Amino acid sequence: MKKITEIKPIQQDFMVGLRKQKTAAYARVSTGQADQLESLSAQVEHYTDYIKNNPEWEFAGIYIDAGISGTKAEKRLEWLRLIKDCENHKVDFIITKSISRFARNTLECLETIRKLLNLGVGVYFEKENLNTLHMDGELMLSLLSSIAADESRSISLNNKWAIKKRFQNGTFKLSSPPYGYDYDGQGLVINEEQAEVVKRIFAETLQGKGSRAIAMELNAEGIPPQRGTTWHSARVRAILGNERYIGDVLLQKTYTDENFHRFINDGEEERYYIVDNHEAIVSREDFEAVGNIIKQRGMEKGNTGESNKYQKRYAFSGKIICGECGNTFQRKINTKAKDTKYVAWVCNTHIQTNGQDCSMLFIPEQKIQSAFVVMMNKLFTNRSRILHPLLENLKKQEQHGQCVEMLEWNQKIQELLEQVQHLTSLMTQGYVEPALFYEENNRLQMELMEAKEERA
Repeated sequence: MKKITEIKPIQQDFMVGLRKQKTAAYARVSTGQADQLESLSAQVEHYTDYIKNNPEWEFAGIYIDAGISGTKAEKRLEWLRLIKDCENHKVDFIITKSISRFARNTLECLETIRKLLNLGVGVYFEKENLNTLHMDGELMLSLLSSIAADESRSISLNNKWAIKKRFQNGTFKLSSPPYGYDYDGQGLVINEEQAEVVKRIFAETLQGKGSRAIAMELNAEGIPPQRGTTWHSARVRAILGNERYIGDVLLQKTYTDENFHRFINDGEEERYYIVDNHEAIVSREDFEAVGNIIKQRGMEKGNTGESNKYQKRYAFSGKIICGECGNTFQRKINTKAKDTKYVAWVCNTHIQTNGQDCSMLFIPEQKIQSAFVVMMNKLFTNRSRILHPLLENLKKQEQHGQCVEMLEWNQKIQELLEQVQHLTSLMTQGYVEPALFYEENNRLQMELMEAKEERA
């Protein structure tokens, strides 16, 4: 009769086989609040001592994502760097506090663990006492990852509710002031130097200038924008459409769905409009007039809007450029002898300086109309030799300008990502205090978000 003897497996501690391995730790906190700062400092100290005090391990560093939500992998730069270092065989084993700190999405967690296992890299989750080098733990890992994902969504919903309550009772604080304002800890206060530029942008738009022309002038004069080094038409348009310059605030312009994707709020979620929230830079009348001009320009380009109102300006407004100083002309009513009135156009600089900075004289509108008719007839007659080549050249210039602008934004985003990574590295090595790190990291993250929005 056959005799079957069961041979029990040798029970080994999970540390066996991990000797002399390059061991790293991963930590993450999602906010810069005091309790989170203490949590981060405690994690750094714990893992540094834990790894260095083990003579069988080689300290491979601590990777920290601070002030960043775990719901999007692309935002966790240190997490991505850790995975890259594992691929380059700089890390053999990872220790982290919990699954929710490592990944909050079940699919992402399992895919990452499997990828690391193929590289021979294991992960140990302290809270769950789970070692991924034990393949029978994958089912438990899947279950715990799902729980962590639900917990993440619950926290996100709670945060959204708290923010919405602050919207409703008017206690929400704007962390990133627009160009022309500073934040004094209580609210928005006017930055006088920048406010003059804002007033100029609105005034020149009312005179008929386009956003691209205004941006080119500001760049030529060396006036710096709020961020970066170059003015673009998109930045000028953003200023012209920002209600904060009349002292109001529209809250929840964007929203995040259940999959943590951000969208522009076109009515899908509640919006909250606060009137007279702070001191205005431009008048409501000018802001509304500029809005009408922008709508009309859109309709002229085939972009239909909700309003068919035409802005109160004339056929030549913004189209006559002074050959002496480069400013635009404005319409005036002049009086000849015997109190006879006639319409004329004159350079704005000539009016503003009483002729001191520009000697260009008044031009009767009748002469301008006659010159315009002659010019149009000549252009129509010679359109194949003049207009068609000019149109093709303008199309090429526009395409080139858009490509250059896109490249500039891509370069700006890359620079910000490198700054975030360098800052995190300094924090990990103890060269930057946590409070300073969070302040600078939040600023960089805000710039990064705005740069991506501008690029889009």
